[in-house]
Amino acid sequence: QVQLVESGGGLVQAGGSLRLSCAASGSGFSINSMGWYRQAPGKQRELVATITKGGSTNYADSEKGRFTISRDNAKNTVYLQMNTLKPEDTAVYYCNAGLRRYGSPRLYDYWGQGTQVTVSS
Repeated sequence: QVQLVESGGGLVQAGGSLRLSCAASGSGFSINSMGWYRQAPGKQRELVATITKGGSTNYADSEKGRFTISRDNAKNTVYLQMNTLKPEDTAVYYCNAGLRRYGSPRLYDYWGQGTQVTVSS
C-alpha cells in the first residue's frame, strides 16, 4: 500500500512563509506527477501546483510568483514553498501523487490526509 504524509502546516501571519512537504512511502511503484491542492471551508478542492517527474511545473494563476513547487525523485517527496501568504490562502492543503505500480499499466491517484494552513491578518 502507498501512503502520502504531509507536514509543515501551521499558523502564520500575513506576509509570512511556510514550507510544506509530502513523502510517499511504500514499494513497487513509480510516481509520474505530484501536486498540491487545497480546500477552504465551504469551497471545492482546487489546484495549487503540480510537477512532473521531469520537473515541469504548473501553477494556479493566483499563486504563481508566490509559491514554488519542487520534488526529490530519489526520496519520493514533493515540497511547496509558500511566500507572501495571504489570509485567503487559509485552507487544508492536500498532497496528490499519480503513480503506476510495477507490472501494471494502470495509473492510480493517491491523496494525503491534509495539513492545515492558517494565515492571520
